[in-house]
Amino acid sequence: MMTPSLGLLRSVASLRQLLQSWRWLALAIGIASVGAVSTESSAQALDLRVAIRKGANTIQVGSSTAGVVKDAGGRVLGNLEALVPLNATVQGNQVSLGNWRASQLVIEPSGSGVVWIGDRWYHGKVRLLRQGDGVTAVNVVNIEEYLYSVVGSEAIPTWPLEALKAQAVAARTYAIYQSKKGGNRFFDLDTTTATQVYKGLNNEYVSTVEAVQQTEGQVMTYQGKVILAAFHAASGGHTENVEDVWMSPLPYLRGVVDYDQASPVFQWNRSFTPSELSQQFGGVGTIQSLQPLQRTPQGRVITLRIIGSQGSKNLSGAKVREVLKLRSTRFDVTQVNGSFSLLGWGSGHGIGLSQWGAYGLAQQGVAYSQILAHYYQNTRLSQLNVPSLSALNIDSQAPDLYSKASTNIGRD
Repeated sequence: MMTPSLGLLRSVASLRQLLQSWRWLALAIGIASVGAVSTESSAQALDLRVAIRKGANTIQVGSSTAGVVKDAGGRVLGNLEALVPLNATVQGNQVSLGNWRASQLVIEPSGSGVVWIGDRWYHGKVRLLRQGDGVTAVNVVNIEEYLYSVVGSEAIPTWPLEALKAQAVAARTYAIYQSKKGGNRFFDLDTTTATQVYKGLNNEYVSTVEAVQQTEGQVMTYQGKVILAAFHAASGGHTENVEDVWMSPLPYLRGVVDYDQASPVFQWNRSFTPSELSQQFGGVGTIQSLQPLQRTPQGRVITLRIIGSQGSKNLSGAKVREVLKLRSTRFDVTQVNGSFSLLGWGSGHGIGLSQWGAYGLAQQGVAYSQILAHYYQNTRLSQLNVPSLSALNIDSQAPDLYSKASTNIGRD
């Protein structure tokens, strides 16, 4: 990992990162506009719905500026005072916030205000709705402002700008794809590696804002349709054909040479005693052997046979990775002095854009458009020109990957 440069790491929201309480924000309100970046010049008014908290007993919400509270139909219920947090809860079939009750409540800040949800600040507005016995908070945010944080969360802000721009395009493409494919009634994405890591203003930096703005509205397409722009941290030297890991072939998710040698997870090692493995893989007695039965062409374990003193069983490589908390499914197994040593390569599923590979190519002076063309074969870098997400076409041959734990697209 590189030592962060103070100049490059100066965050758009670095002052806000110090504001861990409402009291600190009140003291610093005079400089609160530092993080406000105008998107009025954007031809795109595409909003995403990002679930920040789901099914919570209580969620603290508010606004940095005076705002309004509306119901699901857009009717104004009242005014919200700036810098006064309120607790959202569920009462019966309604969401409760202060004196307001409705099936859904929406907080909209005025001017360049931002919203507080749980424990941090976000652009856009917040929609509160009942799910099960709890309240869910959904951040409705312009896609470009959303990406300021995603790029800062998924990549390292001191990386070369071309690598950050490649990440911005990939993240924008994936967010649009998922919002169209997901089919969730109330939100398009969450905030974890199950979709994309999103931490609000905390993870916005000058470099990540620049990367997003310099690629504004750009996405990767195949035959005019937005692609499934999967990405991962590092492949360990070569990415995978999508059909060897997930599903049927896609012409743009092909295995290619990776340039991730500088990655701290290019190669890794984990060791386990037989008793440790027996605790994780029950039902077969003391573990005696781990035998990969099936691999992808690049060496990822598809099926692993676990042999114990009382029997054996086969598990998928994805399940083994999950149970043992491995970086990837690309590993070899050896037995050393009675213990099992797993020598592995890369981090993540190995499909699509390699984040550390993008870094490596950018270090060599390769432009972001070429980086993207390398990892997403047969695609075009296209400019969005649509009034809403509903007007977009996506690759209908690709699947909905949301909620599939084995297909995390982020660094992990």
